[in-house]
This record gives sequence, structure tokens and C-alpha cells, in this order.
Amino acid sequence: MSTLLEIENLTVQFNTAKGLLTALSDVSLHIRAGETVCLVGESGSGKTITSKSIMRLIDFENGIVSGGTVKLDGDELTAMSGRELQNLRGKKMAMIFQEPMAAFDPVFTIGSQIIEVIVRHKLGSRKQAWARGVELLRRAGIPEPEARMKQYPGELSGGMLQRAMIAMALACGPELLIADEPTTALDMTVQAQILQLLKELQQEFNMAILLITHDMGIAAEMADRIIVMYAGKVVEQATASQLFGQPHHPYTKGLLQSITTLDSIRKSRLPSIEGTIPGLAELPEGCRFHPRCPHATAKCVQESPPLLKVNGRQAACWYAGELAGKLGDGQAVVQTNGQSASRPCSPADIVHLEPEPGYSIPSPFIDIIEVKKYYPLGRSIFAKHTSSIRAVDDVSLQIRRGETFGLVGESGSGKSTLGRMILQLEQATGGDIRFEGRSLTGLSEGELQKTRRNMQMIFQDPYGSMNPRWKVSDIIGEPLRVHEAMNASEKRIRIEALLESVGLNPKWADRYPHEFSGGQRQRIGIARAIALRPSFILADEAVSALDVSVQAQIINLMQELQQELGLTYLFIGHGLHVVRHVSDRIGVMYLGKLVEIADSEELFANPAHHYTRGLIASIPWPDPGRERIAAGIAGEIPSPSKPPSGCRFHTRCPAVTARCREEEPKLAQVRNSHWAACHFPA
Repeated sequence: MSTLLEIENLTVQFNTAKGLLTALSDVSLHIRAGETVCLVGESGSGKTITSKSIMRLIDFENGIVSGGTVKLDGDELTAMSGRELQNLRGKKMAMIFQEPMAAFDPVFTIGSQIIEVIVRHKLGSRKQAWARGVELLRRAGIPEPEARMKQYPGELSGGMLQRAMIAMALACGPELLIADEPTTALDMTVQAQILQLLKELQQEFNMAILLITHDMGIAAEMADRIIVMYAGKVVEQATASQLFGQPHHPYTKGLLQSITTLDSIRKSRLPSIEGTIPGLAELPEGCRFHPRCPHATAKCVQESPPLLKVNGRQAACWYAGELAGKLGDGQAVVQTNGQSASRPCSPADIVHLEPEPGYSIPSPFIDIIEVKKYYPLGRSIFAKHTSSIRAVDDVSLQIRRGETFGLVGESGSGKSTLGRMILQLEQATGGDIRFEGRSLTGLSEGELQKTRRNMQMIFQDPYGSMNPRWKVSDIIGEPLRVHEAMNASEKRIRIEALLESVGLNPKWADRYPHEFSGGQRQRIGIARAIALRPSFILADEAVSALDVSVQAQIINLMQELQQELGLTYLFIGHGLHVVRHVSDRIGVMYLGKLVEIADSEELFANPAHHYTRGLIASIPWPDPGRERIAAGIAGEIPSPSKPPSGCRFHTRCPAVTARCREEEPKLAQVRNSHWAACHFPA
């Protein structure tokens, strides 16, 4: 295959108030026609800046290419004018952005934005462009494409919007497609569909794909070659099988070991890379990874290693050859019968533990009884009755003291709404919620405030949940000010102790949120949540947006705090491998209904509901040699304002029958401590 994209010694700088900051240093890589290359690394490693430099989008962000070359099919992009680049963008190279809603103009229809690209590059009339847009949406798996062309971005779900962005990127048949974290914000079922779609379209159009991700499972599934970046430099390049088989750079090994998989020993401490990636203004001398590297020597501190050829790949480490054997197999180690093994295990390997004789289920700490939450949509002039969104519809479950209860399901299934109802941030339309035997419904504001000191929340977006104008001391100290009577000195001592308990420097109490990394901000959020020593914490997608290494650190911290403080968690997530690792029991929700509940190991070993089986099949494995056994779940989750009759999953279920379409299944026991709402459990 001929080389399509060739980057040599690319250096990129940004003009800031502090002067020029170097974001990329001597980055070199190449992509052949029809090849998929993955860029991996933590946030701040330079992946997105590399992709924007290829498209020359850094020109609009005070960025400049201060060195090196970028050639696309022999054309030097760094020397092109703005007009010449406009003729290439969309036609010869196109980009799928991480957040599709931000990439589409909300005031124009999907169709008008796709047509604009085709007409702009003079590839057809508006009528021809419309026909091509319809065909592209259909090819991208969007139902009723003619109707979708006339809709606005806000009218499409996240999965559909990402598909529409793929269709727009392919409108002019580009030779190079850059996909920047295209599935990070999506459910695993939609993620599996998008990845499969990219594979099919690549074969159809013979495109080269540069895929940016921090999910090593996606890299293993999609990549021909993988490029690992750290602090603006390439530290390793290898084929997918080489990289996962035997990493040669200590940073690569750290990333691979931090992955949570279905093989991970549940509730164990996860390996992680200690510390954080350095900021652009504080890059260390020598090897940039040396402050976090367990193998660093004086030479690493003083001299920056170039990319060296070692064992058929490249690694920027002075001791890559010597360390290769010590770093060993990149595959996660499986613990079986007290002995380690490096083979992947299957759900069949997991032993189902039956309760011992005389075992009794402890009384519920939180008791959720037939809870409903309906949001009225308003009366239509054509409708006789007011319609409503059934976000949570007749859900009952119990959470035991000291356990971690996991809650999974696609976006729109009602997980977060149920969690917010427990904290009384949302009032239930019907049913009852009891906390330590006391009903939370109907409490006065004063009584509710007293109860809430025992019920706290860790948010998905720590930055969005913090006042950017407040110092960390104010953020952590707010619950202390509301609920505790202490003077300034006592409060300061408590705040510094809380920072230390979550692994942060107590001296950072006077900094602002923007001065911290994503993982550090999540630690601040955890410190605020435990400030009043609560007994219950709701963690709503608390690690979903974090890099794999930071995710491992936060999971370890949460498990340590649970043991030390006796916390009870409701852990909401769409990453099933992570939820399995932290949870004692797991509930599965679909379209406002609880469809399955079981012990964590039992659920993954013997999933009874076909929806649960589809979710598990959608999990990407960090193993390039492993083929995805099933395609997961097809189609989109129906609208909660018009749920299907009978079983709500029947529109997407591979085992649907006439009974499923007509009769709604009840949650029934299928095995010991295992319930499922399915007429024909697997």
C-alpha cells in the first residue's frame, strides 16, 4: 500500500499569555491508504492537537506549526494557504469530532449541512446533493433518512447524531478520515454499532482512518498499527498485536495494566500509573515520562530519548530492549484458583457462588418501592389526554448497607433519574423511597436537609459541578458551612485532611478548579462528597469520561474510602466492565424499567435477559486476536414518551415472539438471588 499521510518531525506551538508553549515535539508518523492507525494516550498527550494540525485547524486556535512537515498524498499541507486548505477539507480529508452536537450548527437542518459540503466542492447540484445525502444517511444506518434530512440536530439522539456526522464526513468521499474520540460519550451498544459502521465504510471507500481514542479495547479492535503519545511526543509505535503482546515502553505497559476488563479480579486494587501528565508550561527535562516511571535512571532525567527501532517497532526509551522482557505480556493477568494465568477467560470460567446454609439477606438500607417518574409534555390540540415521558416506570429494588449496587443501561433508560429521586433532587410521581427505614417522600425542607448530610453525590462532570470562581477550600467547605458549626481554623484543618485523604496536596486548597486535571478535579468532587462523613454516595457516571489510568486511580480511591468509612454506593455507569469490577450486585434498566438484577458475577456468567446479553456482547476487549462474538444490540432505544406495548425491549430483541409484543413480563426469580423480566429468559 502507498503512503497517504506522512508526518515528519512535526512541532506545534501555541501563543498564550505566558508566551509560546510547545504542544507537540518532533512527532513523526505515517498512514497508508486503507489502513487504520490509532493514536492513544492520556488527555493532554497531544492526540487531538496532532489531528487538528493535519487539518490545520490549529490556525484558528492561536497555534502555529513551527517545525516539520505534513504531507497528504505528496501535497505539503503546512505551506498551503487558507483557500487551498478549504478545497482539501471535506473533500480529500475529513474529520469526525468527539462531540457531534458542537460540530453541527443547531439552527440549520441536518440535510442542509450535508448538502453544503457537496455543493461547496462542486460535486453535484443541490438536487443531486440531496439524493446523495439521503443515501449517505441510509448507509450510515439511520432509519427514515428523508425525514431525518429535514430535522435539526437537537431532534436526533446522540447515536443518530454521530451517524449523521459520519455521513457528512463521507459526503465527498475523502481519502483520509480522522475520527477524534468518536464513541467516548456513547453507550457501549451504540459504540459497537459505530465502530462496525466505520469498518464497513472503510472497506467500501478504501479510506485511511486515523482514530484517536483513550479506550485500549477500541484500539485493539480497530487498529492495524497503534501510536502511543505522552506529553506531546510519540513514545511507541507498533502493530496492534506487537503492542498488546509485549509493550516496550513503561508508559504503554502502564496503560495496558490500567485497563479494567471482565478478567479483572473483582473488588481488587487496579494497577495504575501514579501521578499525572505534566502541563505544557511544566514539561520535565530528559524523558518526559521519567517522573512517573518506575525504571527511570539519571540518564532518563538528563537526556530525552529518540524513537529507537527495537524488535521490529519503535520506542522512545533508553532501555526499551532491556525492559521488553521485564515489562512482559501486556495482557491483563487472570486469577484462577489462586494461581495466575495469562489467557483470556470467558463468562463460563466464572464460578457462581451459592449462599451458605443459614445465610439471611440483610435488611435494606435503601428500599425503593414501585417508584415512578413521569414528565408531562403538555396537551396537544389533537390529543384527548396529556402525554408524558415515563423516565422511571414502576421500579422496585433494595440496596444493602455497605454494598456497591451497580446500575447499567443505555442513555435514556432512567438510571440517573432514579438516582436523583433517591437523593430527592427529583420528586417521585408515585411510589415510595425509604432510607434507613424512613420514608423520604413528604419530608419538610428542614428534615430533608438533615437527611441529605448522610446522602451525597459524585457527579460525572466534576468541572461542571463546581463554581469556577470558588477556591477548592470553598468548594469542599460548603457542606461543612451548611451542616457543621466550626470556626475558620477547624474548617481549614478538616479541608486539608480531606484533600490528603483523596491523594491531593493540602496546600492546593487555595487553587481554583481550572488549575487541576480531570482526575484531580474528580478527587476534589469526592472530597466534597465525603466531607460530612455520609453513609450513602450516588456516583453517577463518576469515571466514564476519565482516561484509563486516571479511571483506575479513582476506582481504587473509592474502594479504599468505602472500606475506611463504611460507605454504601449506588454506582451508575455504561461501562459494564467497570461496573462489574466495583459492584456487589447489579441492576439493568431499559426504557424506565428494571429488567434484570443479580449478583455481579452471576449477572456476567449467566445473563438471563436478552438485553443484558447484548450489553455484555458490546464490550470491546483489549485483545487484537479476539473477534467480537455477537454484534450487540441493533437499533435505537424507543422514545420513553411512546414506549412499545408488551415487553419494551421487543423491538430490538433477537428472541421476540407474539407474546412479547402483547404481554409485559414481570420481574421474576430465575435463579437464586437472580431476577429477570423476560418471558423466555436465556
